[in-house]
Amino acid sequence: MKLLLDTNVLVAALIARGTCSDLLEHCVRDHVVVSSRPLLDELRDVLTRKFRQRAADVRATVRLFEETFTLVTPVPLEVPACRDTDDDVVLATARAGACAAIITGDQDLLILDTLEGIRVLTPSGFWKWESEHDVR
Repeated sequence: MKLLLDTNVLVAALIARGTCSDLLEHCVRDHVVVSSRPLLDELRDVLTRKFRQRAADVRATVRLFEETFTLVTPVPLEVPACRDTDDDVVLATARAGACAAIITGDQDLLILDTLEGIRVLTPSGFWKWESEHDVR
């Protein structure tokens, strides 16, 4: 199954052990993780600016994700779909990658629940959804 892990999930997976790091490992192992250049650029910016990670470490992380994830080119949405239009690139990436779900902690995305057949789930919500739908 194709999934998009939002930047906040990736950051949480990298910064601390827990639900998001377990989720990242699981998704890389058992699913196809989709991303895009704009989302990886956002990840690079957040890790460098907000979390003050070393540039060399951030470059290595982004390079690993580039090699591991399936990168797609998001097509801008014709009409903004999210109350925070900066999040439209997440939806556009998921659509371009034909994702089954977006996994995020962002309330501006979670409020959508489903968009064009793409489920929007929290990390814990994904575990439940996956087990209920036998989507492996």
